[in-house]
Amino acid sequence: MSSFKNLRIVDNFYQTSSFFPMPTTLIGTLAEDGKTTSFGAYSLVQPYYIAGKDYYAMLLICRNSSNTCKGILRHKKCTINFIPDNKKYFKEAVRLGFPGDTPEEKMKNCLFTLEDGLRKEEDPNGKYPKVIKESYQVFECSWVSELDGANNDTVKDEYLPPYHNFNGITSEHGAHFILKIDKILMKEKYYNAILDGVKSIDFPNVPVDYGYRDSKYFWYSCFKRPKKEPIPNREIDIDSVIYATTRADDKIKFTKEACMCLVKVPRIFLNTAIKGCIKWARENNVTLITEEHMKIINDKRSKEKKK
Repeated sequence: MSSFKNLRIVDNFYQTSSFFPMPTTLIGTLAEDGKTTSFGAYSLVQPYYIAGKDYYAMLLICRNSSNTCKGILRHKKCTINFIPDNKKYFKEAVRLGFPGDTPEEKMKNCLFTLEDGLRKEEDPNGKYPKVIKESYQVFECSWVSELDGANNDTVKDEYLPPYHNFNGITSEHGAHFILKIDKILMKEKYYNAILDGVKSIDFPNVPVDYGYRDSKYFWYSCFKRPKKEPIPNREIDIDSVIYATTRADDKIKFTKEACMCLVKVPRIFLNTAIKGCIKWARENNVTLITEEHMKIINDKRSKEKKK
C-alpha cells in the first residue's frame, strides 16, 4: 500500500497542491509612458533555452492583466532582478506583488534603489527598464514575440480565444513570455567567484519562495550556506575515447593527452563534447588538439578572464 495520499490538483497547483521551491525575483518593465520603470514580484521564472540555440532564454508566466504583462506587450523588454535574502526586501517584494496597484502606486516610496543597466549604457538613446541595485544578479531581457505567432499580441481589457500555446497570451487570464537574455549583470563579488571557482562562502544569500498558500501569508525560507557533494568519479576507458575522436573528423585529430581530458565526461555526452572541441579547433585553425588546447576549451570563461 502506498505511503502517499492522492491530493486533488487545482488551479495554481504549484502553490495550492504542492510545496514547490521557486526563485524570488522582481520583474522590471517600462510603464505606458515608456520612461518610468515599475516592478512586480514573480517566482514563475525559469530557464527555457539553455544550450543549442543562438541565444539563451527564460520563461516568465504571469497574469495577462498585470502591469508586467502590459509592459512586455508594449515595449518587449524587461529586467529580472534576483534579490538577496533580507526580511525587509522580501516584505517589499510582497507589497510590489499585490495585484491591482498601478505602476505609480507600486513605485511610490519604493524601498529599492534603481539604476540603469548595461543595455542603456551601450545604447544611451534606447529605452530600457531600470535594474535594482540591491540585486545580486540581474538578467536584461527582450521578448521573443515571433515565437508561437505572438507578434501581434497587444494590451486589451479582455482576451478572447484562440490563444497561443506557449508564448504571448495563452489563456483567458494567463500569459507566457519567452525572454531572450541580452545581458547577465553580476555584482563583482559573485562575478569573481564564478570566474575563479565557487566556494561555499561565495554563494549569494538566495531566498527560496513557496508562494501564496492561504489568505494571510507568503512563505519563504532563509538562506543557509550550501553544502557540496562530490560528483561520482567514473571514467571512460581511454581506448574508447581515442576510438571516438579518431572517427569524429578526418582532418582534426587529438593527442592521447588531449583524450585523457575527456575520460571523465559521461559517456552519453562524449560525442557532443568531441564535436565541441572540433568546432573550437576549426575556429582557431588547429588541426591537432593537445592537452593545452583542451584546457582552453574547458575553460569557458577564458576570454572573459583575459579581459
